[in-house]
Amino acid sequence: AAPGRTAGDGGALRGGAPTWPAQRLAPGATGGSRVSTVCGKPKVMGRIYGGRDVEAGQWPWQASLRFQGSHICGAVLINSSWLLSTAHCFLKKSKAPENYQVLLGSIQLYQHTPQTREVSVSRIITHPDFEKLHPFGSDIAMLQLLFPVNFTSYIIPACLPVPGMKLPSNSSCWITGWGMLNEESERGDSGGPLVCDFTSSWVLMGLASWGFDCRHPIYPSIFTNVTYFTNWIEEIQRLTPNPEPTSALTPLPEPTSTPPQTQFPHQSLRAAASSVLGTAFVPPQTWPLLLFLLGSLRQATW
Repeated sequence: AAPGRTAGDGGALRGGAPTWPAQRLAPGATGGSRVSTVCGKPKVMGRIYGGRDVEAGQWPWQASLRFQGSHICGAVLINSSWLLSTAHCFLKKSKAPENYQVLLGSIQLYQHTPQTREVSVSRIITHPDFEKLHPFGSDIAMLQLLFPVNFTSYIIPACLPVPGMKLPSNSSCWITGWGMLNEESERGDSGGPLVCDFTSSWVLMGLASWGFDCRHPIYPSIFTNVTYFTNWIEEIQRLTPNPEPTSALTPLPEPTSTPPQTQFPHQSLRAAASSVLGTAFVPPQTWPLLLFLLGSLRQATW
């Protein structure tokens, strides 16, 4: 497996140590001053190292995007009505919103709890430049929920960065997903968050876009640079009308039969960490996560 990644068993969320809120970033960040009092502040904290199960509520913005009931990609809650994911998750699939659901508040793909919520999607909006630049640019999509979610200890949004935000040196950043720490099942992590700790709030800096075989750690993993798209995200939210009220938000019932088979049955949500040690020269839409292995030292530079 790639450096910083550990394989796990069972179906529990795996992770490392949280150390950084969908609004704007806190004062002191380059380029802005607004911040939500809710986003990026999980109720469950603590230091959890790679390979151990993390607690429910530790990454409360992480969502599972489902197509006809099966997990296909990660997604990130940015406020009560909207999530972000990557546009390529919808390639070769129907874009009819009724085919999609979002699972929130869960740390396991197919183990439901009273805190879990499944919400129908009312709109899917991919960036207009994606088709022109695919597969290398504008890989971002917005999902509007059919019904707003209530924030709980298990469902909290990540904060959006201000446009063009620069991270301080040695910032602590984390990636999460149900398969990314397992080389056999990492494909369903596209659209998942890369969040960074800033003044005790977690800011969404990247979305997992694409990469090479994780068994070859010298190759980069590519993340959509969310700071490049902040203005577009806010404009879409401002111009898009609210959906008609429905009862779309309901707790998931206890399963009475085997869940739809996917490549990720019983897979656990996991996390991996990196410190920002430098900057790479890449197009503004994307960032590479470069993984290096030096003896027993594991680190990520992006």
